[in-house]
Amino acid sequence: MSDFFKNRRIVVTGGAGFLGKYVVDGLKKRGCKNILIPLIEEYDLIKSSEIKRMYDEMSPDVVIHLAAVVGGIGANREHPGKFFYENLMMGVQLIEEGRQRNIEKFVALGTVCAYPKFTPVPFKEENLWIGYPEETNAPYGLAKKMLLVQSQAYRQEYGFNSIFILPVNLYGPGDNFNPESSHVIPALIKKCVDAVNARDDYIECWGTGTPSREFIYAADAAEGILLATELYNGSEPVNIGAGFEITIKKLVEKIVKLTGFKGEIRWDSSKPDGQPRRCLDTSKAKKLFGFEAKTDFDNGLKQTIEWYKKNIA
Repeated sequence: MSDFFKNRRIVVTGGAGFLGKYVVDGLKKRGCKNILIPLIEEYDLIKSSEIKRMYDEMSPDVVIHLAAVVGGIGANREHPGKFFYENLMMGVQLIEEGRQRNIEKFVALGTVCAYPKFTPVPFKEENLWIGYPEETNAPYGLAKKMLLVQSQAYRQEYGFNSIFILPVNLYGPGDNFNPESSHVIPALIKKCVDAVNARDDYIECWGTGTPSREFIYAADAAEGILLATELYNGSEPVNIGAGFEITIKKLVEKIVKLTGFKGEIRWDSSKPDGQPRRCLDTSKAKKLFGFEAKTDFDNGLKQTIEWYKKNIA
């Protein structure tokens, strides 16, 4: 490993969150001596004054911006205004303040939700602007997408080194299993394990099961982000994914099998399916900074299920 991170002061917003813990762990393994995490209890990063205070007190060389207000389809439908405003204000003001202070680098994290609803599969970065995102998570996706516009505009006008990374859906130990705000994998694991424990004879799943999704193990995503932080200094967005897709129906069947649930699967087609397909072209990440996901999907699911059983169920 190089010494890139060793003596730089690295601020990781969202560093105490699900993905953030993996990024922080990766920084420690790289010998980083100055990892700074602005905790939500101490800094409200939606407010300009709090962002200024964070920069004053932490004096970062590099900011890796992972903090986000996120959730599954249900949470996005319930809070479109909150998801738009808070994600936009955090990112825009963090980048602007970083630019004013001439920090060395800003790493902005986008989302697969920024892609148009009907994007040719696999999703290539150059297709990011060919249409409007899927309606249920468009406010969140567009708020994040504006950070790409800002990054490119600031590079053009000010020479500010801001990069934009687009990760696909994450999963892994330590994920959010709160049914009000969790994404599909933790939500399904919780349903199945809880049903086994309660001896329920069926579980209910949203939608029709026909859409496809791609998932990346959180530790792999963290590795991709850190490789990009060190090695990538371009203006174009870069996908971070595992390069495969699975239908929700097959995903449910896989989790049912791995958790040992023996009951019936009922589909509630009155609930939304979300985007029809999701699968990223990950060739650019490999070419530009040598990233490839390593974790086998079944093994990753097993580890996530075991973590849930041990820590929550």
